[in-house]
Amino acid sequence: QVQLAESGGGSVQPGGSLRLSCAVSGFTLARYTIGWFRQAPGKEREGVSCISSSYFTTYSDSVKGRFTISRDNAKNTVYLQMNNLKPEDTADYYCAATSRNFCLPIPKYDYWGQGTQVTVSS
Repeated sequence: QVQLAESGGGSVQPGGSLRLSCAVSGFTLARYTIGWFRQAPGKEREGVSCISSSYFTTYSDSVKGRFTISRDNAKNTVYLQMNNLKPEDTADYYCAATSRNFCLPIPKYDYWGQGTQVTVSS
């Protein structure tokens, strides 16, 4: 019954913004750390951002200063606000959950969503 569902993807021009949502069900979000990951065509999946159960956040160097991760445990939702989007941000974006207290490498995440597509082009 554990499920994560991403939404909010779409096509935007460079410099535009999108807000991705990760709605979770089947577990108590407050006890989980949530990460956002992305996979561009021809590339391996990479970490984008993470927010721990204690609200500690991390960002990859490529998105730091442009993306903001947040969580609303009462709504069972984690958000990724993406501003000043660049063509290199084009990818499928996934959220994932782990019961650990810290942000972790990809293999440590237990549950994954199906992904939402983000395309940034002129």
